[in-house]
Amino acid sequence: MRVLMRGGAYLEADWRRETLRTNLWFVPAAVVLAAAGLFAATYGFDRAVYSGRATLPSWVISGHADEARQILSTMAAAIITVVGLVFSITIVALTLASTQFGPRMLRNFIRDRGTQLTLGTFVATFFYTVVVLVVISPGPHGDFVPHLSVTVALGLTLVDLAVLIYFINHIATSIQLPQVIAGIARDLSGAIEAQGGEDPAAPVNRECGPPWEELLVKIDESGAVIRTPHSGYLQFIRHERLVRIDADADAVIHLPYRPGHFLVEGHPLAAVWPAEAAAQVEHELARGQVTGPYRTLTQDVSFGVDQLVEIALRALSPAVNDTFTAMTCIDWLGDCLCRITTGWHPRRVRRDPNGRVRLIAYQADYERLIARSFEKIRQAGVGMPAVMIRQLDALSKIMEQTLEAERRQVLMDQADMIRRACDDTVREDNDRRDVRVRYQALQAQMKAGPRR
Repeated sequence: MRVLMRGGAYLEADWRRETLRTNLWFVPAAVVLAAAGLFAATYGFDRAVYSGRATLPSWVISGHADEARQILSTMAAAIITVVGLVFSITIVALTLASTQFGPRMLRNFIRDRGTQLTLGTFVATFFYTVVVLVVISPGPHGDFVPHLSVTVALGLTLVDLAVLIYFINHIATSIQLPQVIAGIARDLSGAIEAQGGEDPAAPVNRECGPPWEELLVKIDESGAVIRTPHSGYLQFIRHERLVRIDADADAVIHLPYRPGHFLVEGHPLAAVWPAEAAAQVEHELARGQVTGPYRTLTQDVSFGVDQLVEIALRALSPAVNDTFTAMTCIDWLGDCLCRITTGWHPRRVRRDPNGRVRLIAYQADYERLIARSFEKIRQAGVGMPAVMIRQLDALSKIMEQTLEAERRQVLMDQADMIRRACDDTVREDNDRRDVRVRYQALQAQMKAGPRR
């Protein structure tokens, strides 16, 4: 578990990395800049050799200007052709992902580092080759031929060949459903780890001022409402920055919405107490939260759950009818939910260095996450004993690690609904018996209580 006192800084860094990662231009642009730096180094050495201040190593390719131009022109044409091929394969993969996994999965493929590095490598090699071709020119000591740069260009072409083989294998692997599901579950587990645990206590090890329960009452009675400036999904909340803003204004902010909620322009965004501080807080609030056209996983754990559920629902649809993929999603959902059985706190209460409550915010609660993970799949899997059995197995694994009686009852409620769906929709007696055996085992586990 990451250190709690630094959790906000970690999440801020994660959000910034995610913003840079979810595009197809940042990594290629960085690789092109690296190629420009490499060219500056090799070109400087070639100039030194041309002026007699250095000598070429024995492994450097030598030749005349016309030969160098022919080699570089051929390489540049071949590389730009392969770049078009790579882009075409990427577009095909994105189209396949949108059709098979759902449009919300496209971001997972766009943010793939393998694809970005492959595009960057080929574009950078093309850039390097063209620049080397341009600098071949007449000079006072005959034609200037950058022998080292030409040799490096040939070396980069060999690297591109290896990268192309890697890319084909990478694409063939990354579009496989088990890989996609495992990747989403890995990101979801990381988000749960980053956001789990209690809020950091006051540095002075004491709490002062009204408790958060009393502050909520005051906010409801005499607080001021701040309206949403523009519509969109709440993507990220900078908790530390909001705490500083509140401390400067000697105010308390209540954010009823969590990351993942859709905000409508003009509707309430936050409430501030005392009301006199609302104007100052509203002016600074835009810097404390990020709203955009889509959801992200950085602080929105339920988004990762929804992605796995969406794949399972598509697999269970009559058009696809892929029960095994749905069961794979259930397995990974169970694994991720095992990580929130203890230490998961939906209400986030943040204090300033003096111990005063300054921010009351929320994240998805335990009951809602369990419901999101099981209910839609149960509804889509009616009449499918294999899906029901796998869901009961997942509930059993979660319950094994759940200590609180209230949360164990939430799991049992889901099992009751699965059992009723089985009785209503499964026709074969043997199939119903198999589901009941799993249900009765879960009942016994519930009665036995948690393992300590």
